[in-house]
Amino acid sequence: MIIVGELINSSRKVIADAVKAQDSETIQKIAIDQFQAGADYIDVNAGVFVDKEAEYLSWLTETVQSAVDVPCALDSPDPKALEAALKVHKGTPIINSISLEKDRFDAILPLLEGSDLKVVALCMSDEGMPQTVDDRMKIADKLINSLTAKDVALENIFVDPLVQPLSVDGTFGMEFINTIEKIVTTWPGIHTMCGLSNISYGLPGRKFLNRTFMVMAITKGLDGAIINPLDRKMKASIIAAEALVGRDDYCANYLKAFRAGELE
Repeated sequence: MIIVGELINSSRKVIADAVKAQDSETIQKIAIDQFQAGADYIDVNAGVFVDKEAEYLSWLTETVQSAVDVPCALDSPDPKALEAALKVHKGTPIINSISLEKDRFDAILPLLEGSDLKVVALCMSDEGMPQTVDDRMKIADKLINSLTAKDVALENIFVDPLVQPLSVDGTFGMEFINTIEKIVTTWPGIHTMCGLSNISYGLPGRKFLNRTFMVMAITKGLDGAIINPLDRKMKASIIAAEALVGRDDYCANYLKAFRAGELE
């Protein structure tokens, strides 16, 4: 599982306060904690600072990478902010994200064309939120074909079929799950990615529901997630599910986690 640590997001007050104060120590501590918990990428988001997003996203990128030796997920729909962060980023980041919404698509695509950048392709269009597997697959098809036509490698695309709240519609869980399966069978070698906590919005026991949903998604082929890597129970669920679906040779990761007391 490719884990993107979600905690350095300016929508969180502790992060917004640290960014405004240029408090590198706080940001680096959160980055180190996520890295040590197994994050493969550290998401950086300065979106609440509309007038200073480019400056602050670059600062976050440099601050994080001065503390941990992993790439970032550059989380912005603003091409100017992404360009600024790309100038200071070391290694190959994930661009989070492009969608089929025309303004966003036209703005982000030139950054990706012919590059080795990785990208989250969000199944969203100007027609609104997709409801069904077919809705998501139509958007995914257009996104993937448009990206690969501009020399973006298939293995650098992480399709996010868009999780929606189960409390709004009881079909939303399985529509997402079944889309994951269809994407990975239609385009072998492609990746999938999601921030799945939205599934439990408005319901009690959210962490329990999120963990269960994660296991279900892994059985259908999900191989990337934007999560809090400090959530030990979520990490344990991921490790167990990956062993059960055969993505953990000789159960090596499972056994390592067991010996470290990480399975609860």
